[in-house]
Amino acid sequence: MSSNTTVIELKGITKRYGYGDTESFALKDFDLTVKRGEFIMIMGPSGCGKTTLLNTIGLLDRATEGSYILNGEDVAGISSSRQSKLRAKKIGFIFQDFNLISDLPVIDNVALPLVYAGYSKTAQLKQASSTLSRFHLQEREYYMPHQLSGGQQQRVAIARAIVSDPEIILADEPTGNLDSRSSHVVMEELKAIHEEGNTIIMVTHNPSLTTYATRVINMLDGQIDTDVKTVSDQNLPKPVEERTTVRRTRKKSGRKK
Repeated sequence: MSSNTTVIELKGITKRYGYGDTESFALKDFDLTVKRGEFIMIMGPSGCGKTTLLNTIGLLDRATEGSYILNGEDVAGISSSRQSKLRAKKIGFIFQDFNLISDLPVIDNVALPLVYAGYSKTAQLKQASSTLSRFHLQEREYYMPHQLSGGQQQRVAIARAIVSDPEIILADEPTGNLDSRSSHVVMEELKAIHEEGNTIIMVTHNPSLTTYATRVINMLDGQIDTDVKTVSDQNLPKPVEERTTVRRTRKKSGRKK
């Protein structure tokens, strides 16, 4: 897939709860197009639909109406089992409260997406260990989550999110439970992941974090209130494999005949 390809397209997405006088909307006729390599920050008051939007994009929740195109496939109406397979392959999740399994060591927590993707046990542990080393956590592979600081737990959660090399990372308030120093470390890790060409969509209440974003969306009452791009599509980070291909092409074209 080349850079600047549309990876997500939401059209008329509505999420309705209740009926008649009790009817309410978490999302209402919501449209959104996301290009590969964007780092989108989603902000807005509590109850405006941010988490519902993230859960819909992450195939954790189904919209009441509308279409959701993921890499060219309309996934709104596909079976739950097909959604689960796509989720395991294409999407990584980072949550505010880490969501680590307390009675599993760090390495097994990180390997969980690989279990669902059908990797062998040996391959799971090898890949999880390699990913943890990126975050300088290889010495804590067999620690239990409660033996780690909050910042370390969130870095483990990020490792889990990227271990299967998904195209899209969804982060719901990933710094919400962290102090300022740990928040900075986590955001720098996300920045590095983004610079490799990954697409990140992050919900936050912290306006100071928007400096990391290429696009900032403010939501209100289940709809987009403002949508500001700070980086043009042509200047978004290119995937690592695409940069390598470009360099190889340039070297070939520059050879003397």
